[in-house]
Amino acid sequence: MTLTRNKPLVLVLLLVFAIMSYLTIEDNPLEFCYGGNGDNLPSPSDVINLYKSNGIGSMRIYDPNPDTLQALRGSGIELILDVPNYASDVSFRYIAVGNYVLPVMKNIQSAITSAGLQDQIKVSTATYSPVVSNSYPPSHGSFDDGVSSFINPIISFLVENDSPLLANIYPYFSYIGYKQSIQLPYALFTAQGVQVQDENLQYQNLFDALLDAFYSALEKAGGANLRIVVSESGWPSEGDPDATVDNAKTYYTNLINHVKEVSTPRRPRQAIETYLLLGNKHKTEYFLLLI
Repeated sequence: MTLTRNKPLVLVLLLVFAIMSYLTIEDNPLEFCYGGNGDNLPSPSDVINLYKSNGIGSMRIYDPNPDTLQALRGSGIELILDVPNYASDVSFRYIAVGNYVLPVMKNIQSAITSAGLQDQIKVSTATYSPVVSNSYPPSHGSFDDGVSSFINPIISFLVENDSPLLANIYPYFSYIGYKQSIQLPYALFTAQGVQVQDENLQYQNLFDALLDAFYSALEKAGGANLRIVVSESGWPSEGDPDATVDNAKTYYTNLINHVKEVSTPRRPRQAIETYLLLGNKHKTEYFLLLI
C-alpha cells in the first residue's frame, strides 16, 4: 500500500490500524466506511483482507462497485450500501437510500420482503445533524420544520419495518460552526467533568449530545423506540487550524474507546453502532479515503 503522498492521512490511518488491532467483533460496535475516491488507494481485495484480519465485521460503501462486491463475496462482512444492489454471497446489513426518497425505500423493502430477507437486510436513509433544530440542550432536539414533512413519513416507515435511522454525527462541524460557545475539549472527548446539564442527564462530550438530540427528535416524531446507527463520524487532519493529526488522533482514539464501553445518557443501555470515516481536508469532500 503506497500512501506517502499524504503524510497527515498516512499518520491517521496508521493510528487507526493500531487501534483496530485489539478490537474484536464480539465486544466492538465500531465499524468502518470504505470510499473509493483518492490517490494510491489499496485494492478492494487488500481492504477486505484488512477488515478480516482485524475482526471488522461491517462496512459502509457508497456505490455498488463491482470490484468491491466481488472482493466481499464469501467474506461474511455485512454492508451498509448507499444504493440498491444485490449480489450473491455478499451479506447485506443495511441499504441506505439517499435524499429521503420514501417511494424508493418502499420499493426496495417490498423486494426484500418478497425474497424473505426482511429480518436480515434493513432499508434506511442517512441524515445529518443540521436537520435537527433546537439541539441545545439535547432534550430539546426536534426535526426542523423544513424537513418534517418528508422525515416524519420516513420515521413511520422505519418504525413499521423495525429499521434503524442512519445518522452522520460530526462534532467537528458543530465545533467549527460555534466556536464561541463550544470548547475544543468538549468536541474531542477530553473535557473534564460535566459540560452540559440537561434536566437529570449529564454530558461530557459533544458526540453524545448530538446523538441524543437525534433521539429526542425521534421521540417527538413518533420514533421513540427507533435505534440510531452512526453511519459516519470522523475528524480531518488538515485544512483548518483545528484539523490536525494530533486532534484527529485524539478524536478517533477517544471515539473508539467511548463507543466500545459507553452508551449515551439518553439511551444508557443502547450500544452505539458506529462507522468511522477517515480523511484529510477541512471541507466536506475530505471524507473520502478510507482504510
